[in-house]
Amino acid sequence: MAVLGMTTACGQKNYEDVDVAGFAALIADSTVTVLDVRTADEFRDGHIGRAINIDVKESDFLEKAKAMLPSGRTIAVYCRSGRRSANACNQLGAEGYKTVNLKGGIIAWTDDKKPVVK
Repeated sequence: MAVLGMTTACGQKNYEDVDVAGFAALIADSTVTVLDVRTADEFRDGHIGRAINIDVKESDFLEKAKAMLPSGRTIAVYCRSGRRSANACNQLGAEGYKTVNLKGGIIAWTDDKKPVVK
């Protein structure tokens, strides 16, 4: 029974998923940090304003994130489709960060005609 409880607890996500409207409302607050976890090339092709770019697939992702991201503030995280950002949210949540994931990523963002910076 104890093993089952641990498996269930470990399987829970430690972040919130929001849609484009929720993400836009969230990042309207200037105290929220916007984090793009795609590659540098993807970031250069277009990103959400004020975003910091830290590639979640890099081996030093967590070290860079801890050095660059403020603790105690909400981190709004996105990627291309929402998968890498969900992974990043899990990693950051395990380190004590409060994270929010953009469902559908920047694809959903641009499909909703939201602005990007190039």
